[in-house]
Amino acid sequence: MNPIKEKSKSLENNFLPLKKMYPKSYNKLNTSPYTKTRVILMNGTEFESQWFMHQFARHCDEPEILAALAVVRRQEQQQQKRISCLKPINESILETTIAYEQLAIDLTAVLARHEKDENNIKALNFALLEDFDHLYRYANLLKTDKNEDADMLVGKFTEIMPGRPTVAEHRYPADDIKPHMNAQKADLYSKLVASTITAAEQQTMNYYMNIAQWYKNDVGRKLYAEIAMIEEAHVSQYESLKDPNLSWLEQWVMHEYCECWLYYSAWQDESVDHIKKIWEEHFKMEVSHLKVAAKLLKKFENKTFESVCGSGEFPQLLKLGGNKDYVRKVLGETVCLTADNTHEKHDYKDIKKIPDDHRYFNYQKYMSGDPEKNASHLVIKKAIEKLGQDYRYQDKEHPVKELRDRKNDNTKIARTK
Repeated sequence: MNPIKEKSKSLENNFLPLKKMYPKSYNKLNTSPYTKTRVILMNGTEFESQWFMHQFARHCDEPEILAALAVVRRQEQQQQKRISCLKPINESILETTIAYEQLAIDLTAVLARHEKDENNIKALNFALLEDFDHLYRYANLLKTDKNEDADMLVGKFTEIMPGRPTVAEHRYPADDIKPHMNAQKADLYSKLVASTITAAEQQTMNYYMNIAQWYKNDVGRKLYAEIAMIEEAHVSQYESLKDPNLSWLEQWVMHEYCECWLYYSAWQDESVDHIKKIWEEHFKMEVSHLKVAAKLLKKFENKTFESVCGSGEFPQLLKLGGNKDYVRKVLGETVCLTADNTHEKHDYKDIKKIPDDHRYFNYQKYMSGDPEKNASHLVIKKAIEKLGQDYRYQDKEHPVKELRDRKNDNTKIARTK
């Protein structure tokens, strides 16, 4: 499949009437968790597209480009509104949060499993263990506050147990920045990976930034605020992987191509008929958007679509699903890693092998203070007090010995030497 070769409507014929912007929502009780996660992913993709084009417009003085951005941006807004309303009215904040973290885990894992770029793989695996821990913290909040079992929400496709503890994830911000790829040499799949995971993590960050104040108790509000800071770190890490040397028009072409790839992947993978039709329709809209961006790239920079996207043929499509064995392997091998950029080498190091005066420890002390009072720890402590042990869903014992105790939340692993 090469989207640039597909037939498409003219740009002005892609607007959605208001009645189509409010679709039938999915049934939260019998819908696949991967339909729910696809909705989140595509909503985040549209958000990223929106704000990229707004920023482009604020740095552009060419009327023809500004006009095209305005039209495409309005249509992307319509797509986003349509997708967001696929979520049902009776889905709670926490139920949605569980889906956000399942997406973060299984999207990150599946992208890493098919990636060849070592820099991308390391970044994906590093953040994977942190989102995995976030799912565990939120699942315990769900159990103690609502008496709901998160394993039913994730369809038992994703295990729920500690990852790299959230309290250990507060790092000095500069250490989250990684070397960027060279877009002229990078594999097309690697460029799609960086674009996709940045949009997805940004959507999670945005959700937590704006939802914390609506939670109904202090521990929950504090937990959203704490984890939102980690999601900000993840966005910083992932966006740094992208090549900043591309022009605005080149970036626009890549944005539209990525949207085509994601919508086509969702269309092929979707199990709910009326949502499948939405993915198909949005894919065809994105083909039109891609052609507009490519035409402007050629006119104003004399660069071809192929200079950004190669032949244009889609690499392996994105198929969401369970990744239990992969997550367990990464967890067992890298749980104690932290980020280190202090010696002009962007790397991940075992916490035991960084110097005592490393800025990680000073930042930890300042941010966390007493880790026993952090919300990410208190939510587990509360669950242990109420349930007799923490809430988990795991197929077998935890791959990390220090994280097997269900009556004691470990606040030292990956944080202290």
